[in-house]
Amino acid sequence: MSNFDLELDATGLMCPEPVMMLHVKVKEMAPGQVLRVLATDPSTTRDIKKFCTFLDFEFLSQDEDEQGVFEYLIKKP
Repeated sequence: MSNFDLELDATGLMCPEPVMMLHVKVKEMAPGQVLRVLATDPSTTRDIKKFCTFLDFEFLSQDEDEQGVFEYLIKKP
């Protein structure tokens, strides 16, 4: 069972593309849904948290695997 409803794969993309894609993807979300974001750009560690703060999304978690892929879970209010 997954702990997210939708996924955005922004691996291989550099700033500002992951956050631009995130703005589009959250429009598909219903309130309470969780989005999993995958990214390889280290700036997303800062940018996605700021995105959540600015738009009042809940930042649930951040992780990085051994290949350098960051995983974020965010929840739409």
